[in-house]
Amino acid sequence: MKDTQLNTDKNDIEKVDEDRVESTDFIREAIKEDLRSGRFDHVHTRFPPEPNAYLHIGHAKAIWIDYGIALEFNGLFNLRFDDTNPTKEEQEFVDAIIDDVRWLGADWGDRLFFASDYFEQMYEWAIDLIKKGKAYVCDLSPEEVSATRGTPTEPGIESPYRNRSIEENLDLFQRMRAGEFPDGSRTLRAKIDMSSPNMNLRDPVMYRIRHAEHHRQGNKWCIYPMYDWAHGLEDSIEGITHSLCSLEYENHRPLYDWFLDELGIYHPRQIEFARLNMTYTVMSKRRFIELVNGGYVKGYDDPRLPTLAGLRRRGYTPEAIREFCRRIGVAKTDSVVDVAVLEDCIREDLNKRAQRVMAVMNPLKVVIINYPEDQVEELDVINNPEDPEAGTRKVPFSRELYIERDDFREEPPPKFFRLAPGREVRLRNAYFIKCMDVVKDENGEIVELHCTYDPETRGGDAPDGRKVKATLHWVSARHAVPAEARLYDHLFKKPDPDDVEEGQTWMDNLNLNSLQVTTCYVEPSVVGAEVGTRYQFERQGYFTVDVDSTPEKLVFNRTATLRDTWAKIEKAMKSAGG
Repeated sequence: MKDTQLNTDKNDIEKVDEDRVESTDFIREAIKEDLRSGRFDHVHTRFPPEPNAYLHIGHAKAIWIDYGIALEFNGLFNLRFDDTNPTKEEQEFVDAIIDDVRWLGADWGDRLFFASDYFEQMYEWAIDLIKKGKAYVCDLSPEEVSATRGTPTEPGIESPYRNRSIEENLDLFQRMRAGEFPDGSRTLRAKIDMSSPNMNLRDPVMYRIRHAEHHRQGNKWCIYPMYDWAHGLEDSIEGITHSLCSLEYENHRPLYDWFLDELGIYHPRQIEFARLNMTYTVMSKRRFIELVNGGYVKGYDDPRLPTLAGLRRRGYTPEAIREFCRRIGVAKTDSVVDVAVLEDCIREDLNKRAQRVMAVMNPLKVVIINYPEDQVEELDVINNPEDPEAGTRKVPFSRELYIERDDFREEPPPKFFRLAPGREVRLRNAYFIKCMDVVKDENGEIVELHCTYDPETRGGDAPDGRKVKATLHWVSARHAVPAEARLYDHLFKKPDPDDVEEGQTWMDNLNLNSLQVTTCYVEPSVVGAEVGTRYQFERQGYFTVDVDSTPEKLVFNRTATLRDTWAKIEKAMKSAGG
């Protein structure tokens, strides 16, 4: 394999340099010490997903620890699939993971590897351990192996097959490979210590028999290595210097070390970090499957899930996710991160890049009675005040408009400064208007407002210096584009889905109103927008064109609400009876 340095652009390197100045962590300090002491003379990391599911935001953290450190130390980074379980792995997941890692911005160059490519070498190393008397073929069933392992406080019971001769073990293991025995009838186990306080060292299984087709190897193999056996060997083969993994593997490290030391092969250093836990969601492949199969979400790319596919579809950017990973940092102990941190990252990112447009979610018609009936103006509107290069667009203005129904109160409560009878407000980028009359239907429902406009206030203040206290967004009724808006809320009602009453499960905390679908009306500049285009709907939030969109119908996912300022206003209004 070629050890070429990471292929990164200047901006990436400058960003890493900024982060290096801002902070460090225990992993980076350990790596610096390894380089100073001469334990290693370079840095080589890897991200080793199992291709049995879609990646989620927790994997993004791991990727940016692995890749970010390699980038920072001008080292090497591998993307390697630990494809050792043919019954759960599919090419679909391989392809999706490659897309996700690439989308996040990690660059593995020409170092894309698969554990299955090392099966022959792993097999030969297993033969070596058998010849050293350090591994044996065991005929106990999986249930019997589990029953004889003991407990954390009681030693395990040695297998009756533990003291088979080397010759018999070699013969049986070769016959296992040849396919002579049925699934589950035999395993190869390491001979370590059945009384070890670390249960991972109680003669762990190295190989099991599975007559199953592998997504890359086909039917070449019917014995497959266990993860604990394969993982360290893969790192050794690839010359990994620092094997970075989550805390759940801390107790597996002695086994990782034992295999490498007994074989006498190159030995990377394993360092563990706390995995990511986040409020109002779950980070479990098993639970994702339950949610999808139960119809609670619409696939693994549902924007309510924390999968990278779901976040991407919702409109999250790689830059926002990388900033989130930077903010939460690297820790040694598990903790729970508030999802608001992630939401804040996407708001900050989209505030800089998303084009502003006006969209009305719950329309109320406004007729400007002193505006010419057939006249249409095209107003010049800034696309993004945060981006001087974003330019301007034309927005049509006409006699009949839509505003948000909540922007009008016939009997306004205190501190409600928006439109009301006899009150004047500003229309964003347009004119002052004043409500003169309220039109209702036979049921007393307000269906239309009749207003006047001041033609002297186009795009600015009134010449006589009078002020208004509110600015409303709007769309021209004649030109408005109807679209579907999907409004997402937290998937769970509680920050901790496992916070349940007796007799309940985490599923009882599902938020059954986590998705609301409505028709909105958007200014015509969005016509023809490509899937993935992101907008800020003014005063509404950030929205992204969904993959379900067609030329006939746009579909928008709400990526995030705006900052809390507007929410506080709404809360104050409700408490005041508005």
